[in-house]
Amino acid sequence: MRLAIRYLAYPLVMGIVFIGAVTLAASPGAAVALPILTLAGVLTVGGLEWLSPYQTAWTKSQGDMWADLQYNVLGAVLIQASVHFIYPLSATTVSLGVWPIAWPLWASVLGVGVIIDFGLYWMHRWSHRSPLLWRFHQPHHSPERLYWLNGERRHVVSALILATPGLVAVALLGAPLAALAGWFSILPVHLAFQHANIDYSLGPARRLFGVAEMHRWHHKRDYEDAQVNFGEVFLVWDWLFGSLHDARENIEAGDLGLSDATYPKGFFTQHAAPFDPRR
Repeated sequence: MRLAIRYLAYPLVMGIVFIGAVTLAASPGAAVALPILTLAGVLTVGGLEWLSPYQTAWTKSQGDMWADLQYNVLGAVLIQASVHFIYPLSATTVSLGVWPIAWPLWASVLGVGVIIDFGLYWMHRWSHRSPLLWRFHQPHHSPERLYWLNGERRHVVSALILATPGLVAVALLGAPLAALAGWFSILPVHLAFQHANIDYSLGPARRLFGVAEMHRWHHKRDYEDAQVNFGEVFLVWDWLFGSLHDARENIEAGDLGLSDATYPKGFFTQHAAPFDPRR
């Protein structure tokens, strides 16, 4: 069982979610079906953690689950608002109409994903370099364990900063709404895997995708060690722009979190922290 999870969990689950997203995105019931698909995928990741954990210590709550649940609700609200309100409005007002409409939906979903991921890479990297943006990005690095729920731990300001360039780009190009909806139903499942406490591996393909075995380096407590592997889904950006890091040693249970032991842990206190002049 553990061997099957190690090598098949990510490609099998993400393959099913991708096929499901492409199939459902243009259907009349997409507004209901896609969130259900995403929820099923994320819950599957949570179940796999209990079957084959990477670190046993990370299976135990550190008083972080309630905040992570709140962050996940916030993330879901932002995604649904983007798909059903923000993107349709922006696409109709700024679209240049140059998206290749002859593409099959699966290709448009991937195209939207690549563009959004490129924007996420640069805004993520900038969030580590800019002292101001880092204040809003800190909540994402505050957990001292990685598990299936904390992939969505993002301050609302940081979430908007990260996503806006990619959304503006696909709106300008005139990408179909179904492609955006499909990608946004896939992304949360990948983020659950990216932060999951699952003993899984993609082998050599780990250098292509931002999976847990590569992303754990990004969450090391030492700030300098965290300047690597910014890619959300694709690591090609880290390859191209010199931020890729791959090493054989493991990330251990005590390696993660912020150096500031007094940083707040709650959802609302973390949202207030960037505005606290004492920090």
